[in-house]
Amino acid sequence: MARGLTFTAGVLTALIAVVLVQETCSDAAEVNDHHCPPSSCGNIHNISYPFRLKSDPEICGDSSQYRSAYTTYLPKRTEDTELSRSVVLMSCEKPVNSLFYLDASTCNIDSGEDFKKRYRYVKVGRTNASDVEDSCKVEKMFLTSWPESDDPINTSCTDVHNELLYGFELSWLQVPCGSLCVHTLISNYCYLDDANLVQCIGRFSLSIPMIFEASLEQIGVFIGLHFAAKILLGSPCVIAFFIYKWRRRHLSMCDAVENFLQSHNNLMPIRYSYSQIKKMTKCFKDKLGEGGYGSVYKGKLQSGHLVAIKMLGKSKGNGQDFINEVATIGRIHHENVVQLIGYCVEGLKRALIYEFMPNGSLDKYIFSQEGNIPLSIEKTNNISLGVAHGIEYLHHGCDMQILHFDIKPHNILLDENFTPKVSDFGLAKLYPIDDSIVSLTAARGTLGYIAPELFYKNIGGVSYKADVYSFGMLLLETASKRKNLNAFAEHSSQIYFPTWVYGQFNEGNDIEMEDATEEEKKTVKKMIIVALWCIQMKPSDRPSMNKVVEMLEGEVECLQMPSKPFLLSSPKRPIGDVEDNLNSTSSSIQSGESSQLTQN
Repeated sequence: MARGLTFTAGVLTALIAVVLVQETCSDAAEVNDHHCPPSSCGNIHNISYPFRLKSDPEICGDSSQYRSAYTTYLPKRTEDTELSRSVVLMSCEKPVNSLFYLDASTCNIDSGEDFKKRYRYVKVGRTNASDVEDSCKVEKMFLTSWPESDDPINTSCTDVHNELLYGFELSWLQVPCGSLCVHTLISNYCYLDDANLVQCIGRFSLSIPMIFEASLEQIGVFIGLHFAAKILLGSPCVIAFFIYKWRRRHLSMCDAVENFLQSHNNLMPIRYSYSQIKKMTKCFKDKLGEGGYGSVYKGKLQSGHLVAIKMLGKSKGNGQDFINEVATIGRIHHENVVQLIGYCVEGLKRALIYEFMPNGSLDKYIFSQEGNIPLSIEKTNNISLGVAHGIEYLHHGCDMQILHFDIKPHNILLDENFTPKVSDFGLAKLYPIDDSIVSLTAARGTLGYIAPELFYKNIGGVSYKADVYSFGMLLLETASKRKNLNAFAEHSSQIYFPTWVYGQFNEGNDIEMEDATEEEKKTVKKMIIVALWCIQMKPSDRPSMNKVVEMLEGEVECLQMPSKPFLLSSPKRPIGDVEDNLNSTSSSIQSGESSQLTQN
């Protein structure tokens, strides 16, 4: 019985094996019956059952899925070439009349049957979408590197054929792998990766940086980034340093001003806050003028009195100009000196409050300007005498000698009655009454009014006689109602007025004056003779302001003609010499109202 069962099992096993073999053979036979030739993909050839490509019939491969355990590939790097020249074949529904379109029917270009049925044209050179006519469409485009003429108009069929035959060029750098790669177990191949590094294929590889022509741009970028990083990192330090220096300088300036005000707390001027200044000026609404010192605004006190408020801009030498104004004008009160009513100091904000002068400065009246009423000779003489009284008070009327150093018409203000008042004490200096000679490190004042001893040290020391000289130049301009230096004078001899007028008086001639009485002519002559005394070359030859007042109040018959000043021997010498000396000291010369030396 057992033997029978064993035999039966063996028979069944044999039958199953025969069936499986037949199925397999039938499948293989079926594949062969469907004619499934081997396939290829790139460099891979002889792809056959059980593998197939997606494009092959399903019967040509096994339905089972296979997993790739390991794949190697060679990375390749290409660059887009910038080809600006091309040959474009276009077909159009209707004829095109354009110099840029070449009739392709004469060029024997085969582009298909559809292309031949339409109007055919060739366009050479750079072609944009806007260059294609509305009835045309682009059939083909060929890029070329044709080095010959780039004229798209004068192009022939021969040129088109040559360009198509020429094609376009590719250039590359041949990498000598043998000298760059170490010995590898696989091969000695190499390639260029995305970082422009030469990579060698193999388990043991060596990456060597290569500098190609294209890498020059990267070097430039690297250098630019390097300097940009230095600027970005260094700029904050530089800015912080300058901020530190600026704050230190201005804090020092604030300390100097505050120390001065505390040590002179008995001064008459009133200290106002900045908010009060804004209220007086209605937020700086009415601007009267502007100069290098800052701006002047019209304001009103609570009492109703009008004031002129000078907002100081760039301060000189540790706030010295502000200190000069408060220290000098703040301690005096004279009819012919402008009154300082108050001041303001808040941080870097500084202001000086003066009495308001409705008629402005003297220069507007002695120099012809449209809209200004000319002053009479009597009024002019009274103004000159008032200025002389003001300067005399500065020199001899206070417990300290005050030297102004910037007497000129612009700094003489006129009130509603045309009473003159000396103003702008930004360059003023205080000296003891007994000091006949003062020390200055640099010339100061306005060119044309500066005394010669401030430049020529060998003619005498600097003293109050420097203001006498400036007043003399002012007096000449006030009497003649013209600038002392006038390049547009009718005669060359009149260019420098002091030279000309001295010659006239010395020869016994008078100045011609229209519609002037004999008394007025005498007054003008007296003013000019006094002025000529004031502008003597040597300080010792000039009179004091006491004597000047006495001469102006006297009669012209009592005056003698002074000797001819050395500077008047040549009309060009004073200005030229002064300018030469001015250039050598321009870095240290200070200014007042105009904040710079200006030739008048």
